[in-house]
Amino acid sequence: MKIILKYMKMKWTSSFRKTIVAIWALIGFVGCTDFVEADPPQNIMISETVFEDASTVESAMADMYVSMRENGMISGNYGFTTRLAIYSDELDYYGFNTRLLEFYQNQVLSPNAEVLSWWSEAYAVVYSANAIVEGLEESTDLEEDERNRFLGQALFVRGFIHSLLVSVFGDVPYITSTDYAPNNQVSRMPEVLVYDRIISDLERAEELMGMSTIENEERTVPDSFAAKALLARLYLYTEQWELASTEATELIEAFSLEDELGMVFLKGSPETIWQLHHGEFPGNTQEASQLIIPSIPGQSFALTNGLMSAFEDGDGRRSEWVDSIMNAEETITLYFPHKYKAQFDVTESLEHSIQFRLAEQYLIRSESRTHLGDLVGARKDLNVIRNRAGLQDIMADSESGLLEAILTERRVELFTEQGHRWFDLKRTDRATLVLGMLKPYWEDSDTLLPIPEMELEANPNLLPQNQGY
Repeated sequence: MKIILKYMKMKWTSSFRKTIVAIWALIGFVGCTDFVEADPPQNIMISETVFEDASTVESAMADMYVSMRENGMISGNYGFTTRLAIYSDELDYYGFNTRLLEFYQNQVLSPNAEVLSWWSEAYAVVYSANAIVEGLEESTDLEEDERNRFLGQALFVRGFIHSLLVSVFGDVPYITSTDYAPNNQVSRMPEVLVYDRIISDLERAEELMGMSTIENEERTVPDSFAAKALLARLYLYTEQWELASTEATELIEAFSLEDELGMVFLKGSPETIWQLHHGEFPGNTQEASQLIIPSIPGQSFALTNGLMSAFEDGDGRRSEWVDSIMNAEETITLYFPHKYKAQFDVTESLEHSIQFRLAEQYLIRSESRTHLGDLVGARKDLNVIRNRAGLQDIMADSESGLLEAILTERRVELFTEQGHRWFDLKRTDRATLVLGMLKPYWEDSDTLLPIPEMELEANPNLLPQNQGY
């Protein structure tokens, strides 16, 4: 029945979407960045002088980070944090937006505008990164230190964005140039090869950025540590346990945990590896504005009962990272994430949007050590995170028991952060086991989202559609 409903909805909108394809493509090329030529051919840079001076390249890079922060998969407004939280079992959704209801009810259709936005915004950022890579590789005017830093950042962004795409769509194209003609006819690459390309880009990015001597005190631009953090995550996802443990260890040795739970998400936290700057003006992060409940009624999202019950008694994360609100009659209480705190009437924003932090690396190493048979080391890493939350050591002494404890710890440590819970359910093959009991429309094929229908119509080489759509 679900597949039939999807087909019916796709069919009646096809003529309308064909009209939009050309417009969307034009907007995409014009909107990539202001340093990429808008008129055909779009793969030619306006001027080589952009890459003669570090300040102009810096501006180009900043434009790319703004695009990532404001739109697409890691945006606090439109990204994984809220959408994958309602798709899984972290957040309930109380609104009436049909696109979000499709996520909440696990009935996402291929014309879904949120899915199309994720795909389009991602490849726009990839286009920008490729333009920078190409320009830097031809440049002979920058100092070697500057060139390495910028080239490493652009390669990191290219790998990072593709890692987001493959995580929700499966097989996707891996785009490494700005040549629009072949890009318009590109085919999807098997997921395993996509991960190989991502890791290759990240390894080169880590090496290049590791040569840079530029200070990065606020952690608002990616550096070699950000590349290590993403590599550790991807090695975990691809079950390369030794490599995941090695990368995580290097980060654990280079950073320190923030002792005070209430200060973990402040912009000066010592455990932040990479974060996106909040924006030009003081104010809230997008995460705070989306997740904090102002009133009942009026809420969009609230933490699920399942997540709330996952916290152990005495867990400081429950008191520091969760808040609640009651309706006027005091008959309804809703809980919401309070990792990012709303800041009004401030002269300086106190938080940025964190993408990688050290606690994840302890959990990555704990899980990797478990699979490698080092249960003592795995427990030690897990207990570092538990002890900070005010909890006693866990004494699990079997591989299965420890893995179960690690997944539970990831759930309460990383909740409503960039879709971690969803990806954990997916990579451990637990999505159907857990969500099949909670979501009445759940199907096994829902572990992947559909390729946007407009993209399939514009480029049939992207076929076949993901199963179930």
